[in-house]
Amino acid sequence: MKGGLSAAKQAARAGHYSDLTGKSVFITGGGSGIGAAVTEGFIQQGAKVAFVQRSDASPFCDDVEARCGVRPHFIACDITDIAALQVAFDHARERHGPVEILVNNAANDTRHSTEEVDEAFWDQSIAINLKAYFFAAQAAIAQMKQGKGGTIINFSSVAYMAGMAGFPAYTSSNAAIVALTQSLAREFGRSGIRVNAVAPGMVITPRQIALWLTEESISNQLASQCLPEALVPEDIVGAVMFLASRTSRMMTGQTLIVDGGFIARG
Repeated sequence: MKGGLSAAKQAARAGHYSDLTGKSVFITGGGSGIGAAVTEGFIQQGAKVAFVQRSDASPFCDDVEARCGVRPHFIACDITDIAALQVAFDHARERHGPVEILVNNAANDTRHSTEEVDEAFWDQSIAINLKAYFFAAQAAIAQMKQGKGGTIINFSSVAYMAGMAGFPAYTSSNAAIVALTQSLAREFGRSGIRVNAVAPGMVITPRQIALWLTEESISNQLASQCLPEALVPEDIVGAVMFLASRTSRMMTGQTLIVDGGFIARG
């Protein structure tokens, strides 16, 4: 990711998991922000990565290929178009074989107040932040059951755990994602499929800075964390690699929090 850690430094931060080499990985929203760091993290592990994103991610793919020598496979797709999302999974299978690892990362945390939300906004928010997670998991599970199982990693957020205001449709989805994670883990564990979630704290990305983060808000956040250092996308990669690998083989239905100790503040 341009402006982020070098490939070598990112790989060192995430650790190395030899069992991820050659794995077929599918990531939603894998060309920007946390998703881009996760895409590159899997590339560094030697995995075969396909990702979907609505906006053009070709420059990101060019950058990863130039620095890492491997190009992730970008599939243009609006994840709220479920038929198109299902077709994207077919394309990923044709390219890399059946999906073995799914990372549901794409989300929209646009700020909004309860009073201003209308039905159309609510439906669109749920479509992006929850509905697409379910149908991506459904498509991945169908491919995983044809093989030897797999692992699904869903992105939630500590925002709902902290009872944060300012985006109720988003936090509602975050809570539902954890419930979905637990239900899928129970339903498909005997098929060799593990399902876990990652709940990041406030991660500094270009989008966050452009839209709502200020020096004051960042300072206030750091004062609320046990570890007074800002989270960046690369800080989330290690948790994803761990959950994707056999190192965590007996973990399922769990939510791994990466927030600098924000929720632990008491």
